[in-house]
Amino acid sequence: MRIAVDALGGDEAPGEIVAGAVAATKRLPGDEILLVGDEARVSKLIGPDKPQNLTLRDAGAAVGMDEEPASALRARPDASVAVAAKLVRSGEADALFSAGNTGGTVAAALLRIGRLEGCRRPAIATVLPFTSPAILLDAGATTMCRPQDLLNFAILGGVFAERYFGLDVARVALINVGEEPGKGDDLAKESHALMRDSGAVHFVGNVEGRDIGGGVADVLVTDGFTGNVVLKTAEGVSREIFGMLRSAMTANAVSKLAAAILRPKLLGMRDRLDPENYGGSFLLGVAGSVVIGHGNSKARGVENALRGISRTGAGLSDALQQALDSSHATPAGDET
Repeated sequence: MRIAVDALGGDEAPGEIVAGAVAATKRLPGDEILLVGDEARVSKLIGPDKPQNLTLRDAGAAVGMDEEPASALRARPDASVAVAAKLVRSGEADALFSAGNTGGTVAAALLRIGRLEGCRRPAIATVLPFTSPAILLDAGATTMCRPQDLLNFAILGGVFAERYFGLDVARVALINVGEEPGKGDDLAKESHALMRDSGAVHFVGNVEGRDIGGGVADVLVTDGFTGNVVLKTAEGVSREIFGMLRSAMTANAVSKLAAAILRPKLLGMRDRLDPENYGGSFLLGVAGSVVIGHGNSKARGVENALRGISRTGAGLSDALQQALDSSHATPAGDET
């Protein structure tokens, strides 16, 4: 694969982004990494021993975290994320990675790459690192959804999970306030009926928030508002639980002894829950692979994100488009 990397996007850019990209070239010798940014500045960070499968593309400044994305892209069409997106649109790259302004990455993808036919709105798909990992979407791209949007998310998420996890068939569930088909608001009820009657997804029904980590589904579908709350809540709760464990295990000498014995297991749990292990979230619904990294991504997170992109393969967007086409998911005339 050829992966365009926004070298200037992110709190730790360009140093950590470049370091992660260079590390990825060693783990992905068959892929090409295109670092997009101020070429002179990026070259200094790489040094004299530039990997053969690393290419530089010059670009302007990044879209700032506090900038309004669409306005910034219109004012600066040479912004690093915009140039990276153009590389995907032109076919010079198969995928785009950016740890910069999330809205800027979404806007660049929609404006420069375009949507898949039949997909009204995109969705952010992120991995929830449970004992049985699951894909959550939408995690924040589309907060106001129609039932047809959630069906599209289910179709896209199913195809993505099968490629990402290597599954034969992905189980898809709808996040709701109850397991029964009649539970929830109108959006949930209508979406449930669409997924149940669609032959494009292996729908296993509703799943309540308390059960999303129980391995009942490989794909968890909801609107972007709810999904973002679920994601941030899960991250906050896990962080709080580890803080409580740390306090309990350092309370006295006996606790410290127990902590020393359990340390390898606890470190393994911490690493499993670390977002850097996955590195980013896929934006599904656009005509190319687009991955949004965490704003504070370090080199390890960038490297893992690029490895995840490589694992899904260069034909991801084609597979997603084929799934949408075969499902007849969007009625004629409903492209607005």
